[in-house]
Amino acid sequence: MATNSHVVSSDETVVGSIDSSDSSTDYVIADISADGAWLSMHADDAPTLPAWR
Repeated sequence: MATNSHVVSSDETVVGSIDSSDSSTDYVIADISADGAWLSMHADDAPTLPAWR
């Protein structure tokens, strides 16, 4: 049986954040309830909220 990877259970917490350093600014998305469950991209390349709708 296939599982739906888009379903979020009540014990999962997904957050987004801007991470700035001297050399770059990145947008980070992370599931803080799981080790190693994150991704990042240059903030300028991140889709805007209206583009996600």
